[in-house]
Amino acid sequence: MKIGLPKGLYYYYCKKWIYFFEELGVEVVSFDTNKEILELGNTIATSEMCLSLKIFLGHVAYLKDKCDYILIPKLNYGIKNQMCSNFDCLYDLCNNLLDVKILTFDSKKEIKNFIKIGKELGFKRNQIKKAYLKSSIIYNKELKKLKLENINKLNSSNKKILLVGHSYNIRDKYLNEIIDIIKKYDVEIIYSDLFDDDYYFYLSKDLYWKYSKKNVSSVMYCKEKVDGIVFFTAFPCGLDSLVNELVMRKIDKPYLNLVIDDLDSLAGMETRIESFVDIIEQA
Repeated sequence: MKIGLPKGLYYYYCKKWIYFFEELGVEVVSFDTNKEILELGNTIATSEMCLSLKIFLGHVAYLKDKCDYILIPKLNYGIKNQMCSNFDCLYDLCNNLLDVKILTFDSKKEIKNFIKIGKELGFKRNQIKKAYLKSSIIYNKELKKLKLENINKLNSSNKKILLVGHSYNIRDKYLNEIIDIIKKYDVEIIYSDLFDDDYYFYLSKDLYWKYSKKNVSSVMYCKEKVDGIVFFTAFPCGLDSLVNELVMRKIDKPYLNLVIDDLDSLAGMETRIESFVDIIEQA
C-alpha cells in the first residue's frame, strides 16, 4: 500500500505522519517540488491563487496515479488560531477538482486522528498506538535537534540573518533556490519557524492568524540579536502582504522583502540579496 503526501502547505506541519506510516509498513510517496509540478498546478489553479497553493495542487495531481491514497487533512485550530483560508479548502478543492482517493482527518484530537486513519487502512488498535508513540518520539527528537541548532546559530558571533516565512515556503526545495543564494555568503541563517512555543511570548492579541503570530514573534524576539531580516513570501499571499508590511514599519533593522512568483530568472533576486548582505557587513 502507498500513501501520497503532497509536499506543500500542511506537509511541513504534519511530518509525524511520515514516521507513523513507516512504522506500520506503509510506503510513503512524496516528491520535491520541480518545474513540472508547478506547471501542473498552474493548469488546475486559478490566477488568483497563491504560488504555495498552486504548488500543492500540482503535487496532488502529480501523485494521482502513483499511490493508493493521498492524505489531505482538514486543519482547524480554533478561532484564536485562524489558518489561511487555503488550508480550510484543501480537501474540498482536491475532492472536486481531482479524481483522487483521499484520506482525511481533522486537527482537533491528534491521537484519535491517527487511530482513525490506521483503522481505515486495516490495522489493529494496538499496532496503531505503538506506531503513533514511536513516530512521536522520532519526530520530537528531530524537531528538538533542529530548534537547538537554530538557537545556537542565534547566539553565535557571526553575522546573522533572520529568515521570516512559512515552513511550506522556506522548506520547499524548489523555492529554496533563493535561500541557497543567501547561503553563499558568510552569514548564519536563523529560521522563524524553529523556535519552541516558549520563545513565542511576543504574540499579538490582535493578530489571530496562527503562523503569522509565530513569524511576528520571531522578529520581536530576534531583532536585537540578528544583523538583518529577510521576509520570504509567495505571491500573492494576502496575510503576509498585510502582516509583513506592519512589522517592517516597526523594526529598526535592515530588512529585505522577497516576494516569490517566478523562478525562471534569479539574476535580479541575486543582485538584491548581494546588496543586502553588503549593507549588513558594513553596518
